Amino acid sequence: MKIYGDSKSGNCLKVKWTADFLGRSYDWIEVDITQGESRTPAFLAMNPAGQVPAVILDDGRPLAQSNAIILHLAEGSSLIPADAYSRARMLEWLFWEQYSHEPYVAVARFQVVYLGKSPAELDARLVERAAAALQRLEAGLAAGDFLVGDAVTLADVALVAYTRLAPEGGFDLDVYPRVKAWVARVEKALGIA
Repeated sequence: MKIYGDSKSGNCLKVKWTADFLGRSYDWIEVDITQGESRTPAFLAMNPAGQVPAVILDDGRPLAQSNAIILHLAEGSSLIPADAYSRARMLEWLFWEQYSHEPYVAVARFQVVYLGKSPAELDARLVERAAAALQRLEAGLAAGDFLVGDAVTLADVALVAYTRLAPEGGFDLDVYPRVKAWVARVEKALGIA
């Protein structure tokens, strides 16, 4: 398998972490999105959306979108709960991550790290929504050590990717003690600490 990704991207890293956790062998191909490497004709032939991550599976088929990739890789593993309701709860978190977390937490980080803005320069609505996402995670962790059940699932993999980097966007995880402890647990479970 070939994983095309940017090693600074949480969306790309969750694919790497899933493959590593599952012991899958792969070649990592670094793609510098700031240099337009995901917009070349060769890349666009593989992934017309021009986004990373993208993978070429062992059988040669391409697959894009981080959560689709990790779901495919983790099929039949402990990262996807066997119980139908627990699996649906995991999917609920995955969908929420792409709609209500990543667009705010990751975008705030991107603007600070890549665009050189200070956290004080960020749009107030962006900061408010990112803080609300972190608070939602804090509340979601009130019932246990992981987001679904008592072990790491793809919900944790997907959400830890940018949550652990939230301080780079100006967010203090000390304000969210459950989230901070959860980040450490998930990093340890995935071997990325």
